Amino acid sequence: MKKVFAILSIIMLFSFTVSTIVYAQNQGSTSVTQATNSNIVDDTTAAVAEKPKAEVPAETTDEVAPAEEQTMHQQLKQKFIEGGPLWMTPILLCMIIGLALVIERIIYLNLATTNTDKLLKKIEEALKTKDLEGAKDVCRNTRGPVASIFYQGIDRVEEGTDIVEKAIVSYGSVQMGLLERGLTWISLFIALAPMLGFLGTVVGMIQAFDAIQAAGDISPTLVAGGIKVALITTVFGLVVAIILQIFYNYLVSKIDSLVSSMEDASISLLDIIVKYNKK
Repeated sequence: MKKVFAILSIIMLFSFTVSTIVYAQNQGSTSVTQATNSNIVDDTTAAVAEKPKAEVPAETTDEVAPAEEQTMHQQLKQKFIEGGPLWMTPILLCMIIGLALVIERIIYLNLATTNTDKLLKKIEEALKTKDLEGAKDVCRNTRGPVASIFYQGIDRVEEGTDIVEKAIVSYGSVQMGLLERGLTWISLFIALAPMLGFLGTVVGMIQAFDAIQAAGDISPTLVAGGIKVALITTVFGLVVAIILQIFYNYLVSKIDSLVSSMEDASISLLDIIVKYNKK
């Protein structure tokens, strides 16, 4: 089931990426037309400005329409275009893959949570009646790493308490590895997103200085525009890293809670097995 949720999350995030890139391409094609129209409007405005004011009737003056407010989604797409799809797309992919891994880990860890007190009570009742198969069935029918560890321990009850303890410790290490699977990739994307943002900023600054050198003059508009576009990639990279870092810390705390529960439950199981072997 967790794989299904992970696949669905990847599909949803991938569809968002495709729509954003398509929107960026459409905006890039329409920007040329808008620039041409703006040049025509500027020429017409300049020609009208040269005429005397008396020749322009007061009735023909049009009121300037207020600009429409953009939604948050439109603003994000606009900033994505300004930052450049070449640098913004890898950052967006880091967020998509990272969030997909986060969602998969959250689902897995929630499914791995077990009511250890209830499980221990059922196992103790089965062992009191010397019903080892019944205790194993309880572990088989219970979901989570704790039940898997208990099964390995109960399966070796007849071999002695020391063997049971070694089996619990060994299989507990295996379950901890399964709980922590995928965290390395999430930490990679946390580090990679701001690095890609900084790289895009450095390249954008180089391009801005090249434009200044080509123009032969330091124009405040040219410098400010180039620096703004260059810094957008850094902002998006830091935002992605912050979001993934919050989820990463949540996953680490969830894993620590599960490991602590596993250790406490394993100690309680050993006490129950010691009582069983004494009988």
